Amino acid sequence: MPLTATRQDDDLVRLFHASLVWPLQLEPLATDGSDGRHWEFFEARQGSHPWRLIDDEFTDDPSQFEERHYREFVSFLPYVQRFLYGEGRSHHGAPDDPPGNSPMHVFRRKDITGLRLTLRKGQQPVELHIVHLDLYFFHDLDLVQLNLEVRATDLPLATARDILFRFGRAYPSGWEEGGEGLHNVYLAEWLNADGEVVARSDAERREKYLGYVCQHRSPCVSEHWASLLRPLVLAHSDEPGDLRYRLVEYQRMPIMAFLAVDRPRSLRREDWVRLGLATMLHPDETLPVNEPMVIEFEKRFCQDRFWTDSEAGPNTRFMCTGNAFTVVGDAASPFFVDGERGVLAQFRHQYFLVFLIAHLHRASLLVFSEVLVDAVNDLDIRNDISVRRFKRRIRANFETFLRFTHRYWFHELSERPHVQAIYRLCADHLRNDAMYHDVRDEIREMSHYLDSDSQRRQSNTVVRLTVITILGLIATVTTGYFGMNIIAFGEGSILERAMHGLIATTVFIALVLFAVAKSKRLSDFLEAMSDERLTFAGKFRALWGVIGNKER
Repeated sequence: MPLTATRQDDDLVRLFHASLVWPLQLEPLATDGSDGRHWEFFEARQGSHPWRLIDDEFTDDPSQFEERHYREFVSFLPYVQRFLYGEGRSHHGAPDDPPGNSPMHVFRRKDITGLRLTLRKGQQPVELHIVHLDLYFFHDLDLVQLNLEVRATDLPLATARDILFRFGRAYPSGWEEGGEGLHNVYLAEWLNADGEVVARSDAERREKYLGYVCQHRSPCVSEHWASLLRPLVLAHSDEPGDLRYRLVEYQRMPIMAFLAVDRPRSLRREDWVRLGLATMLHPDETLPVNEPMVIEFEKRFCQDRFWTDSEAGPNTRFMCTGNAFTVVGDAASPFFVDGERGVLAQFRHQYFLVFLIAHLHRASLLVFSEVLVDAVNDLDIRNDISVRRFKRRIRANFETFLRFTHRYWFHELSERPHVQAIYRLCADHLRNDAMYHDVRDEIREMSHYLDSDSQRRQSNTVVRLTVITILGLIATVTTGYFGMNIIAFGEGSILERAMHGLIATTVFIALVLFAVAKSKRLSDFLEAMSDERLTFAGKFRALWGVIGNKER
């Protein structure tokens, strides 16, 4: 059957999980010494917003520590474990010493329990249960990652594809003729535990988005996302708030999807391509069979270690484009749907962290690059204050980049081949390694420029001091030859001696200031005097250049 063939899609997704991992850049806090510690500021104001700092599952009570948590922990290499979970209390630690010290801090809100999506105008809404709604903050990084995990059961496969394509868009990319937003869901509504609407999207408010971009040269975030993030507020918004964010990339949020279907082996290649590229292909468009990403789909985007295409199974396919990670498997297989030991448990724990780390790397590198651009744009070389501020920002960015390299940058996460393979597949599609080298080179070039500028200034200072020292040496040798005091001023009255001292001090200060002002020309004159090839007339012209209006 050709790829462009169509059929009635009656397949159901028996279990559907999706997680958004949305990185956002945080503007530095106005408080001194608070860089990269937005989470402390956020925690201090917990009474004024619904987000709460959560402890991880690594508690002192073994009854709360499940096997899936253990499997998650041992899947990663030791240095990754220390990043994700911190370190426990040492054997010599005090009983009250808190374990942890992880550079990652998680806040969660529980007042929103459901999401109702009307995918297209006139369609029946789809309700999704919210499993987790978290914010991830990181030491030393002006960055936060939103994680929204939703689940549903018995969704038509076409509906699941439509959710993957339309859900997770920060703002509409345009508008249809009828006024509804282009490519995004028609209506998204957050629901509380009683089923009441807490906030809803406003993609139909075309003038709001047009006016915001026209005024601020920055896109506006849809209201349902803005309400979810508060007290974080958009950087250019008129809304008051101390913690402000801006978008790191375009409006499509990175997404993970878990789909358990009845007969994965019955899915055609077109179905696989549409599922794997769901965020990139419009559900209504004909499959572009001549696109390289479609032709090389299996080679570029699939990881088929657990795909056997046999009755015995397992028949689980992993697909990753970088911005999307999709897992499809058999709903009847415990290997796939077991929430404690199966692929579902790994999807919600190990693979989620792999996806989060890969996008943390990319977002952090984009933020470092953005800081460099802002620093250069803010530089005015005619303003000393601007120059000093530029130097401070570049050096601070360089120091933070070094800490990022040693604390967060990993090439290997796990010794388990499949976990590591998924990480490499995701990181390669995101071009993290190439981006890291580009940003590192940019920061090094900036640092080298500052070092060379400092050396140039120090060299000029040394030249000036050398000239002044030579002039002072002449006066010192001369007065020393005559016994220090050529004219006896010590025998006059106190007033005469004070006047003599004042006049001498004034003259010497004037001579020193003159030497400093003419130090560059005096340096040229001294260099000319030391040049044996230069004639006496040339040396005299060099001397005249010291007091003349033009330099040699």
